[in-house]
Amino acid sequence: MTFSGEFLAFMGLALVALIGGVLLLNLTKVVHMVVALIFTFVAIAGIYVLLSAEFVASVQVLIYSGAITIIMLFGIMLTKHDDENEPKTGKWRKLLVFLGVVGFAFAVYIGIYNFNIEQVPTALHENNTMQIGKALYSKYIIPFELTSVLLLAALVGSIILAKNEKKEADDE
Repeated sequence: MTFSGEFLAFMGLALVALIGGVLLLNLTKVVHMVVALIFTFVAIAGIYVLLSAEFVASVQVLIYSGAITIIMLFGIMLTKHDDENEPKTGKWRKLLVFLGVVGFAFAVYIGIYNFNIEQVPTALHENNTMQIGKALYSKYIIPFELTSVLLLAALVGSIILAKNEKKEADDE
């Protein structure tokens, strides 16, 4: 194993992503959890940059780190939270979960280490965005359009649900 700059950058970004995920699960204040989530999303975007997927990295930052996190903050701030009713988890349960995560990580490491992939020459660094656009609008046009119809149906459904709740509140 050689220690190159790319390897060290990957290890640093992976460490930030893992720490952000662990903090997300263990913090108690919701705003702190969202900040940990932002660190995780930005670190994953950095890993995408290392993989020469700049378009995916920019979408990761714009969509997840920006829009999804803001939507989560609004949703969290507009809902009522009772932390007193949550049961406390014991030390044995935390230890078993930790051992399960470590065991899973070890199994994944062994599986990846022994996995032989045949190297095929590809054009990774040439016009990534154009290649994604061509594939999206030629090979995957049906799933793309079905996704847009699904999102439209979700938008209409949320508007109908919001109107029904407002109408019920006005009736009372």
